[in-house]
Amino acid sequence: MWLAGKRITPTESTPKVVLDPEGIITIRGRALNTNSEDIFRQINSWLDEYLDDPAETTNVEIYFEYFNSVNSLVFNTILRKISKLQLNNKKVVFNWYYDEDDEDILSLGENISLALDIPMNLIMIPEAQDLVCQSD
Repeated sequence: MWLAGKRITPTESTPKVVLDPEGIITIRGRALNTNSEDIFRQINSWLDEYLDDPAETTNVEIYFEYFNSVNSLVFNTILRKISKLQLNNKKVVFNWYYDEDDEDILSLGENISLALDIPMNLIMIPEAQDLVCQSD
């Protein structure tokens, strides 16, 4: 038996995280904390258990307003772990959202996709819709 869903409340420097055992993983907000180990430890612990009995399809929804390089290694480790579900004949969908005028976040999504060799849907959010995304 594995963990129920987990929510991590966002702060000014850490993202909101929703880990749903039904196969939805959402990471949204800012990742600028240079000491995010506690959050990523929580995510890794939940993922370790989730990977033992995952949903048939796992949807990973990622929307960063800002992301610093200090968090890159840990975040890549998490995405690599999730992508291993495909080795067990499970479907994984990675959706990387970026604001229409944010070339840095778009480039980051492209680079992560290439570096980890995982297909990632790069989804532009028009400026008018940006407020809707921030409210939930």
